[in-house]
Amino acid sequence: MNALKKLFGGNTRQFGMIFALVALIVFFQIFTEGRTLTPGNVINLFNGNSYILILAIGMVLVIIAGHIDLSVGSVAAFVGVSVALFIRDWGIPWYVGVLLGLLLGAVIGAWQGFWTAYVGIPAFIVTLAGMLLFRGFNQFVGKSNTIPVPADFQYIGSGYLPEFGPNTGYNNLTVLLGLAGVAFVIFSEIRSRRNAKALGAEVPETWVTITKLVLVCGAILYATYLFATGRPGTSFPIPGLILAVLVLIYGFISSKTIIGRHIYAVGGNRHAAELSGVQSKKVNFLVMMNMSILAGLAGMIFVGRSTASGPFDGVGWELDAIAAVFIGGAAVTGGVGTVIGSIVGGLVMAVLNNGLQLLGVGADLTQIIKGLVLLIAVAFDVYNKTQGKKSIIGMMMKNFGRSSELRPDETTSVKEVISREA
Repeated sequence: MNALKKLFGGNTRQFGMIFALVALIVFFQIFTEGRTLTPGNVINLFNGNSYILILAIGMVLVIIAGHIDLSVGSVAAFVGVSVALFIRDWGIPWYVGVLLGLLLGAVIGAWQGFWTAYVGIPAFIVTLAGMLLFRGFNQFVGKSNTIPVPADFQYIGSGYLPEFGPNTGYNNLTVLLGLAGVAFVIFSEIRSRRNAKALGAEVPETWVTITKLVLVCGAILYATYLFATGRPGTSFPIPGLILAVLVLIYGFISSKTIIGRHIYAVGGNRHAAELSGVQSKKVNFLVMMNMSILAGLAGMIFVGRSTASGPFDGVGWELDAIAAVFIGGAAVTGGVGTVIGSIVGGLVMAVLNNGLQLLGVGADLTQIIKGLVLLIAVAFDVYNKTQGKKSIIGMMMKNFGRSSELRPDETTSVKEVISREA
């Protein structure tokens, strides 16, 4: 047990969601007779859930800032149908359609951000209205019809890394991507140790660092093997590549930039943040606008995967994104959460969904189980906090993002939060 505490940096219960994810994978791998960890199933799992994970990236920032966004499913559907119409009726290239979709998402986000940040209407009410408003726009603009998109546009939702180089029996670009991921993890760990030593801080023992690297890099290499050995024509999916890029970008923004620290400060204690010079209205506006941009991107990816926009796209997506964020360790009161944690929470729900489908469990029982998992996960996190322990996810990825327990009103002054790592 002491070895585990050293390896994981404290109480192993803080890493409950990682353990739960691994346990779910092992459970379904056994009871589905090995069908869970097959290349085809893993590729389909990422393809089928990438848009929800993208929504979770934006949603975690909204929730950290102390808000909630109920409109993301409707916004995604409206942007998706609008882009399909732009391409079909205007004859524009698919990439211009994507840019117009992102711009439309930004306009929608600015609309909702204005009412939330500058008028002062709670985001719950603004986005509830937005959920109805943009659902209606989706059906009005699309006339409740299915609108197909061209094959070039479908690539962003259902494409794969192309074959490249000599015939090795693997997809070479996928292998190179996996090796790049391993190199990034090793470089990040070495840099973290070097910086800690330079500051005179305590660093983990060498065996701890090596064991962590072996586990993480082993998982990356195994995933690379699965993606690189799928049926001919498949490899690492383009939606997964987009997701990976977004995780890196938003992980950096949330932990290493001024705006990221301001989001945590506003969510932790808005009034104290304002006294320290944080422009909370600007932060709230940007958070809401960013959410709608990512919702637009998620909607376009879904339309690309399904080859057409439909009147019922986006139904329930906001609930899946919110569930992923809270399972990933975010707090309802704001100020707590990480991008990596939300991805972990989303993967827990994705694996649970996929495994139950492979077992032939009905949709009714699947919904019951997912609801219980969400309730138990959040209850477990709340229990840890009441016992004076940190959030499940907070310490888990501290080298990849901000500590999820950094609350300006509890552990440090807001001014320290803002100036940290500046």
